[in-house]
Amino acid sequence: MGNNKVYTFDEFFESGLEESISPFLEKKSRKWSKNLPLKTALFCLFLLILSYTIVYTTLNSNIAYLLLCFIYLFVGVPALLDALEDLKNFEINISILMTLAGFLAILLNSPLEGALLLILFNISDSLEKSISYRTKSAIFNLNKIAPTKAFVVNDDKSFSERSIKDIALNTKILIKAGEIVPLDGKIIEGYSEVNQVHLTGESMPVEKKVNDMVYAGTINIDGSLTITVTKTSGDSTISRIIKLINEATDAKPKIQRWLDKFGKIYSTIVILLSFIFAAILPFIFNITYLGKEGALYRAIAFLIASSPCALIIGAPLAYLTAISSLAKKGIMLKGGFILDAIRKCKNIAFDKTGTLTTGDFVLSSFEQTMFEQVKFDQAIFDKEKALAIADSLERKSTHPIAKAIHTAAKDIKHDVKIIEFKSDAGFGIQGVCEVENKKYKVYIGKLEYIEKFLEKVLKTEIEKKVSKKAKTLSFMLIDNFLFILTFSDEIRKNSFSLIENLKKTKNLIMLTGDNSFNANFVAQKLGIENVFANQKVEDKLKLASEYAKNGLVMIGDGINDAPALSRATVGISLGKVGSATAINASDVILLNDDISLISYLLKKASFTSKIAKQNLIFALLIIVLAAIPSLLGLIPLWLAVLLHEGSSVLVGLNCLRLIKH
Repeated sequence: MGNNKVYTFDEFFESGLEESISPFLEKKSRKWSKNLPLKTALFCLFLLILSYTIVYTTLNSNIAYLLLCFIYLFVGVPALLDALEDLKNFEINISILMTLAGFLAILLNSPLEGALLLILFNISDSLEKSISYRTKSAIFNLNKIAPTKAFVVNDDKSFSERSIKDIALNTKILIKAGEIVPLDGKIIEGYSEVNQVHLTGESMPVEKKVNDMVYAGTINIDGSLTITVTKTSGDSTISRIIKLINEATDAKPKIQRWLDKFGKIYSTIVILLSFIFAAILPFIFNITYLGKEGALYRAIAFLIASSPCALIIGAPLAYLTAISSLAKKGIMLKGGFILDAIRKCKNIAFDKTGTLTTGDFVLSSFEQTMFEQVKFDQAIFDKEKALAIADSLERKSTHPIAKAIHTAAKDIKHDVKIIEFKSDAGFGIQGVCEVENKKYKVYIGKLEYIEKFLEKVLKTEIEKKVSKKAKTLSFMLIDNFLFILTFSDEIRKNSFSLIENLKKTKNLIMLTGDNSFNANFVAQKLGIENVFANQKVEDKLKLASEYAKNGLVMIGDGINDAPALSRATVGISLGKVGSATAINASDVILLNDDISLISYLLKKASFTSKIAKQNLIFALLIIVLAAIPSLLGLIPLWLAVLLHEGSSVLVGLNCLRLIKH
């Protein structure tokens, strides 16, 4: 099931997860139950082809009727039971109309046409259902983010492992380096840097010290922390996000409601008209109720002609074809209606970290800072040598900036020997390096760390030289030579062309939990004017709600994006780097993280809408051409069925255009 959560029988079926992953089924049964309605419909289609072959090759027709019995049993009886249940609840819809037409075909000695009608409808319906369920599974995937157990610090300073559900407020728990914070709490002992990218979107590690708060789902990078629990598992940050997802989902517009309403009205009218025509036609045309030219015959022909598959499957088939075409490009949609929604959106909002950027750091500048008060033996330290030293030290560190330094120094030839190395968790690193037979004392870290090793005369001057954005910088001190290292998010190469194309027709927005400096740096590079930085989960949700009034496409990848993805008109997440929660809360998934495909998706949405409208107009024309003449006795039942099936073929051929477009 993708997680280790244990469900009760009621919890599972209330979760909204697919029955095929039910823990109450055997492994073999789960495999067979996946997409069972679709598999059944396709099997019945095979039986129907055999039936047609037998009938039209003058073989034993009894075998064909036996196969038809199985078809009506497998797809007809379930459809009939559903129809009866809907009627019991006073619900009239297209499903009832199709079921009625399929079974009435038997009375008209046309069971083959009735069976085909039921099969095609079942295939369309099952395909749509198999890709539409989503949001509730996002909630259950959140169980992967935080551990289910934690180490509790006992009164005698010993440790005991306990389920987080059994941990009360003010309990002391230990979080080791590399572990995930299980519950919200306040630090009472220890110092470390933590990664909150999944919760806030900020990729740069954040310092945490005594009296600071840490939140469930945060990754503890390099120090050991002891915290006092401030929120139980039911009230933790992750639980709060679950609540926000539920609220966002409930508030999200459902485009399919209009389609359901139309189907209900249309079906009711057609069924009522069929009964009315069966009753009044003898008085209008002076015909009998029964017989080949009777009123009942014409009414049934009208019913079938008025419910061609083209009308039922025309639009869904167009969307399903588009979905298949998009899937080949690595774009997965969770329903065809999304294409209509995305086409109407005027605003497109992007998360920054992991979406417009890769989530990795690049060393954007590496410069030496000169001081006038001190005269060095060598005023300028060799830049390549300094970078080689930084690379050699950082190779022993697990800090995220180490990779950026290594990438920047990969072509440098200097041979650096590490004699001493020490990591001061949460502060920086230091060591002694030997290059070209000369030893250097080196310190790398944030300004507060480096200042401890600077001469007093330099501290005042460095504060003048370094701007307030120092929190985004790192420093390296080699003996008395100081270097400033500036890091920035690595922008995805395909982000530039995408933004350039989209800004011509859409209003572009950046919503990020990262700080203003990093957010504005990336936005300026890409040309995005509307930037909202330092956004918490609630802030993103509020802005998404506001922009969604004019249609909003939201692209994100983290847990903190999930509520906004659900509230947006259309949510798009990245399949490779995105969290399971963001993926399940979104409507579209870019499986290969290629955000340039968003332009292709918009074009496909417009063309799909065009094909769907063509199919709808064509289906309605068939109704006019076949339904009214059938009442006048100009079209026999076999011709009504032929028009009915022929329209489906032509609609299908029209949908094939979506594959090449």
